[in-house]
Amino acid sequence: MPAEGEPRSLAELKLQRLKYLRHLQHRKDELRKRPVPRTYLPTARPKQLAPDDPRHDCGCGRNDDTWNIWLLMAGRGFGKSLVGSNWIVHQAMANPDSEWAVFAPTFRDTRKVCIEGSTGILAAMQPGELHQYRRNELQIVLSNGATIYGYSADQPERARGANLWGAWCEELGSWRYEQTWHEGLVPALRKGENPRIVVTTTPRPTVLIRDLINRNDGSVHVTRGSTWENSANLSATALAELKRRYEGTRLGRQELEGELLEDIEGSLWQRSDIDATRIRPEDVPDLVRIVVAIDPAVTSNEDSDETGIVVAGEDGQGQGYVLADYSFQGTPHETMLRVVQAYKTHNADCVVGEVNNGGDYIGSLLRTVDPNVPYRAVRASRGKVIRAEPVAALYSQHRVHHVGSFPELEDQLCTWTAVSGTKSPDRLDALVWAVVELKGLSMGSWASAYGTVNCTHCRKGFLIEDPSTKQLRTRCPHCRAPVEPPEDRD
Repeated sequence: MPAEGEPRSLAELKLQRLKYLRHLQHRKDELRKRPVPRTYLPTARPKQLAPDDPRHDCGCGRNDDTWNIWLLMAGRGFGKSLVGSNWIVHQAMANPDSEWAVFAPTFRDTRKVCIEGSTGILAAMQPGELHQYRRNELQIVLSNGATIYGYSADQPERARGANLWGAWCEELGSWRYEQTWHEGLVPALRKGENPRIVVTTTPRPTVLIRDLINRNDGSVHVTRGSTWENSANLSATALAELKRRYEGTRLGRQELEGELLEDIEGSLWQRSDIDATRIRPEDVPDLVRIVVAIDPAVTSNEDSDETGIVVAGEDGQGQGYVLADYSFQGTPHETMLRVVQAYKTHNADCVVGEVNNGGDYIGSLLRTVDPNVPYRAVRASRGKVIRAEPVAALYSQHRVHHVGSFPELEDQLCTWTAVSGTKSPDRLDALVWAVVELKGLSMGSWASAYGTVNCTHCRKGFLIEDPSTKQLRTRCPHCRAPVEPPEDRD
């Protein structure tokens, strides 16, 4: 043994260093496992506090610690996202090595709003709480070993196999697939003593939201709120714009006051009919025809209406299927790019567009994006009500199925009335044009109406008459396979 003060051997120094590192790691693990004292929303209003918080007050007159689902249903600008992000971070920091999830209607919503937004998860974290953010994987690792995963409600299967302690669900009323909740999220809540879900959403009378509200077993705590409750934190410009657009309207009761609106008297469509025939994507049969319908906006500025873009198809049994709603606010060129994308994504047969109100540009502009997309211009020779009533009748006969949910479209269908005197919404108009042009749902021949055929090789539709030469095609413009003209063409 070396005398005191003499140099030690290299092996002894390495052993001493290893023991010291193990001691540091042990201390680090002990500290990491201790719940970190943190302030939870010190400026929160009573309604923004969880039901089991003693300061919570949503008008129910009680403090509730028995809930499994907290449904915070409020108007725009209430501060819902702030609540969800702070709640999930607070819970994750209180439970080391736990796993949590945040769901939003799309991956973009999850990343841009729930995680990276000004009131998102990253903003809710206090200094030293974030260990790593894996942006491409939507995965947040906290300093105590807890992890928050980001999911899209558009992909129900992604959450299967997770072991979650709880979740934050953003804008549940805009989720397209109900099975994301029943088959993706709920079965994954299998860790911790009391897995909980916080739902922050603008109210919409979807099947799932109505089910949560109607539960009377104490598992769901409902908190309602309006935009005006958070007016002190909203800009005067934003408040003025919200008032200009929604105040005094029925939709304003939903978007601003947080009221859950049901069907109104005189509406041509009923939610019960839509819900009764709603199906999953995997249940769609083989379709014999698919169309993309456009109801164009007259102008293209920030105050313009939306351009309605709806994809629908029909099977050989006279049943219709609403496949997608691509409606948005954009320039004519952006519209054509989106239409062509929808046409190719759904392997559609044809594009139809209304040309009555400024839509004459559709055909020529569509050709600049893709000259091989079959297009048919339609003109409204009858009133909107006369066109819409037969389509609504098909819904009441349970002959039209929505593949998943289309919240904005369904809101328009179930709130517009023939006697209201208001302009029918663009999504509704596009849907009507799509269903009207699916001749198998009523009568008529597709080939005679459009002059189109389906290629037997690539299954894509095209105009049998070449628009540039006015000659009948002998080859498919997509795959160049030989084709025969339709038998019923004059």
